[in-house]
Amino acid sequence: MPAINASRHHGLLDLPALRKRAKRLLTALKNHQADDAREQLRLLGLPGPEYRLADTQWLVAREAGFASWPKLKAHADAVAFAARHPGFAADDEAAVQHWRCGNDIAHSLRTAGFTGAFQMFDDPMVMGPVPALPEEQYWQVRSAYVQQAFNLSTQDIEQRQTAQRAALAGLSGDSKIVLWCEGDAYDQLFLIRVLASLPSLPRRLELIEITQVPGVERFIGIGQLAPDLLAWLWPRRRALGEDALVLARQAWAAYTAADPQAWATLASRQHAALPLLGRALARQLQELPGAKDGLSLTQRLLLRVLAARGELPAGRVFAQLMMHDEPLPYLGDMMFHVLLQPLIHAPHPLLLEGPAEAWAQRPLRLTALAERILTGQAHWLDQRPAQRWVGGVLVDATDRPWVVSEDGEVWRR
Repeated sequence: MPAINASRHHGLLDLPALRKRAKRLLTALKNHQADDAREQLRLLGLPGPEYRLADTQWLVAREAGFASWPKLKAHADAVAFAARHPGFAADDEAAVQHWRCGNDIAHSLRTAGFTGAFQMFDDPMVMGPVPALPEEQYWQVRSAYVQQAFNLSTQDIEQRQTAQRAALAGLSGDSKIVLWCEGDAYDQLFLIRVLASLPSLPRRLELIEITQVPGVERFIGIGQLAPDLLAWLWPRRRALGEDALVLARQAWAAYTAADPQAWATLASRQHAALPLLGRALARQLQELPGAKDGLSLTQRLLLRVLAARGELPAGRVFAQLMMHDEPLPYLGDMMFHVLLQPLIHAPHPLLLEGPAEAWAQRPLRLTALAERILTGQAHWLDQRPAQRWVGGVLVDATDRPWVVSEDGEVWRR
């Protein structure tokens, strides 16, 4: 089912191919084949033995993630119409700055017909120190971390930061901005960072914010979508007001503070101005050491993958985490690689890494200590792991670090 499988990732439905699949299924059923399809139809209340094309179209629609064939077709028609009639000129899109926390949609925007300027802000604020410091010192701290963690050249870091700082500094009351976001912590931190940087409400400030797309099985990010889906998303943007700026400033101050209590309070609430922010803050709060085991949620999840499946290549662990286990996927592959290192190279490691040229192919397996921690017989903070940061919070096992419960309460250990 290549048409179905591909569309479940990028969201662009191939109606002719899906119609052909329904017709082939109907022929197979009439020839007393396709036993799996027959069983699925039976479970749906269609025992047969006679079937119509509408029956197999219904089955194909359900396989593609829709409740019925008419709903699948209606969505496909809406996407196609948006791609043919985007209405960009009427929206003055050419004067807009499209802001995104990476370059994953830059090409697709152009392919879909967007002509406005594109601004990338890709500082991974879900990792490393994000302290409350004056701008110059803040960027120095971020530069040092990103360069060390990702082994980037000084020139590369300077070019990235210069572009990002210039873009932020250029925001004004005359700006026309559309932000493209998902609901995960990487995107929501980008969102509040940009909004908190605005000196005042600009002439145009709009947000395209999604957590799922009809027919997409596992939505991870806007970057996975076909260009036509960006045209379909365009009319779904909404204007942001002063209340969003106030909330963003509060959230940014809380995330960068050395004390996470204000952050935890914001994470426990729903926020009408930015409805996806609370859940993202709550998920990122779980990167603090867990009260029961000292592990961040990401560390805990990846250890559980290996506990359940045994030795696996690092790339397979990452895929399992992103496609199945992570509640709000936010990691890129190189970010995952960075997060593995303290677990492998600690004085008392949790992971053993086998040989392979590419890191993603290197097999990982749990140490006895990791197994003891997962079963509640040991605590990771008692092993004095290396210092790390979550937002503005320094996690130092030797200095009563902040820990978090499963329900988001924080206290010093």
